[in-house]
Amino acid sequence: MPNPKTHPLTRRHLRRPRQKRQRKSTRPTLRFSPSAWAKLLFLRDAGPTEVGGFGMTEAEDLLFVNDFVLIEQHCTEVTVAFEDIAVADFLEDQIDRGYRPEQFGRIWIHTHPGDSPQPSSVDVETFERVFGNCDWAVMFIIAQGGKTYAELYWRHGGPAALRMNVEIDYSQPFASSDQETWNAEYRSYVHNQHQLIPYDFDEWEEWLSDNIDARELPTDSTLQFGPPEPPYKSFMNSDLSENA
Repeated sequence: MPNPKTHPLTRRHLRRPRQKRQRKSTRPTLRFSPSAWAKLLFLRDAGPTEVGGFGMTEAEDLLFVNDFVLIEQHCTEVTVAFEDIAVADFLEDQIDRGYRPEQFGRIWIHTHPGDSPQPSSVDVETFERVFGNCDWAVMFIIAQGGKTYAELYWRHGGPAALRMNVEIDYSQPFASSDQETWNAEYRSYVHNQHQLIPYDFDEWEEWLSDNIDARELPTDSTLQFGPPEPPYKSFMNSDLSENA
């Protein structure tokens, strides 16, 4: 008679089930105060277009956003173009107030009206062009449906990029909601240009039927679909790095 303790079938049933190891996330975390998060959601939902701005932080905790600040901008459903002079004035004003560049000019935040927070090719190109020479920077996107995307970029020892976790930190003191002020900020700084090309669908179908074999679509050189090259780029790439 086989020994029940040594029989292979019995030993297999006596084995303890293996516990899956839960891996700790090694990603850095971008944290928001509840008031900054509430303001961001309010501004995201204030209109049909994207909106963008900068995350404000304290010097001792550069990945904790305690405010979201708008810059004067022209917006569509797929683009955000900051006013060049407004950005330069914002950066200089913050320095005059005693803030360091990494507290106000390193976390670029904008919204997506759809359900996807994934950065577009324009987002990637803009991030690389404007922040590519900074020591580090963060691109954060929140979609209408609530999903988020956060990426940390750093130059030294790289360049390299790393996805980030996102959380709301309720352990820190935070201000109450101020929707009246937020709405006034939105009305002052966001210029809605959500109708990119007003056209008639019937005319468009008629053109397609007449030009179905055309190799190239007609273009209008006066239309701009992406953000222009900002003259404040040199300020972002030199002055900010020197003051960091």
